[in-house]
Amino acid sequence: MSYPTDFKYTKEHEWIKADGKSATVGITHHAQESLGDIVFVDLPKPGAEITAGKTFGSVESVKAVSDLYAPVSGAVTEVNGELATAPEKINKDAHGSWMIKLTLKDPNELNGLLSAADYEKFVAEEGG
Repeated sequence: MSYPTDFKYTKEHEWIKADGKSATVGITHHAQESLGDIVFVDLPKPGAEITAGKTFGSVESVKAVSDLYAPVSGAVTEVNGELATAPEKINKDAHGSWMIKLTLKDPNELNGLLSAADYEKFVAEEGG
């Protein structure tokens, strides 16, 4: 699996695509593959403040419930409403199915995240 090079990644398997002070967040292909069939996604409401490294929601699959961790801090501007009724979209296209959009509090936080190459190496070392 090759990961989009214009995304940044976390060791908790979230991706973020930043565009200036705005960003889009989802989970990686590896994460959805590990989870199996996703049946429910719990996301924050627009206006919620999220903090880098802290949970901002959860994903429930047939196997388990997993927390979602914020890759950066910011204010949620939009939530992907399609996932409320069709969470399986994440299984079909993890990198095309975003979860939240936000306004970055500090764009420099992106510098602490993994590049696509570093993430691929991390997943390989993790046994993925």
